[in-house]
Amino acid sequence: MEQITVLGAGSWGTALAIVLADNGHHVKLWGHRQELINEINETRKNEKYLPGIELPSRIHAISDLKMSLNGARTVVLAVPTKAIREVLQQIAQSITEAITIVHVSKGIEPDTLLRISEIVEIEMPKHLLKDVVVLSGPSHAEEVSQRHITTVTSSSKNLHAAEYIQDLFMNQHFRVYTNPDIIGVEIGGSLKNIIALAAGITDGLGYGDNAKAALITRGLAEIARLGSKMGGNPLTFSGLTGIGDLIVTCTSVHSRNWRAGNLLGKGQKLEEVLDNMGMVVEGVRTTKAAYQLAQKYNVKMPITEALYDVLFNGQSPKIAVDALMARVKTHEMEDLVNVMDNR
Repeated sequence: MEQITVLGAGSWGTALAIVLADNGHHVKLWGHRQELINEINETRKNEKYLPGIELPSRIHAISDLKMSLNGARTVVLAVPTKAIREVLQQIAQSITEAITIVHVSKGIEPDTLLRISEIVEIEMPKHLLKDVVVLSGPSHAEEVSQRHITTVTSSSKNLHAAEYIQDLFMNQHFRVYTNPDIIGVEIGGSLKNIIALAAGITDGLGYGDNAKAALITRGLAEIARLGSKMGGNPLTFSGLTGIGDLIVTCTSVHSRNWRAGNLLGKGQKLEEVLDNMGMVVEGVRTTKAAYQLAQKYNVKMPITEALYDVLFNGQSPKIAVDALMARVKTHEMEDLVNVMDNR
């Protein structure tokens, strides 16, 4: 059994801490809000993020980042993408021995257009970073914390590192597969949030299941088109971190990206939506990055472009969705052919 540090005491970080504690590991759960840390330690609850869930005694919450890292060989990075650089810099100043970093956030940094594993490799000194592993897949924190059956993917450039993390997390409820395609895993996990926002908008507009099914299907083609151009394996997008994550995020009320899109479709403004959510909506930031990536790689991404106009150019959600449905006709298999050609 190991001592593992989870950075980020939100819903996902807490849910993964539960998985690790269930597997017998001692978990330090770091968060920057002392009030939340006290609640976890004193009541065994994190009511804001996982209401009604009792946390195992093996989880110890802590607000001092340096103390939370003491003795840990594995660190789970579960903070919002916009905070990752700052947290990584603090990690580098707080440790003296190399660690394995497992990142579980789903996003791409705007402007730099870097995937999170790339940011980790840039910010962490080489002598302090053993391996970078991505843990991603169709997994709502609410269901993971209730021990509902969940399947995810562990991916790394180093297969042994991916298998090591697989062993740490795997149990009868939380199943972990490995995949060497770290690019595809990260792109699929990030871009599905864009499609989930758009799916929420169509639901908010009252367009029904047929429209949402079309959006999800075309969204998968869009993700694969960009992901394969960036070096991802097209087969990855038909797996857990592609179609699997896309389905769960676009169809569940647990999805904060779907909920945010739903409110946009019902007429709320973006600022109002984000204020009301109370949690980070990664798809908003990722939409900007994906829009920039589409231009960089000269890839057609009509759903991303339409959502970008809604989020950042003040376009009406209804006008944007209607324009998508009126696009020039094409052959359905054209996308598949283009994706395979990119290989």
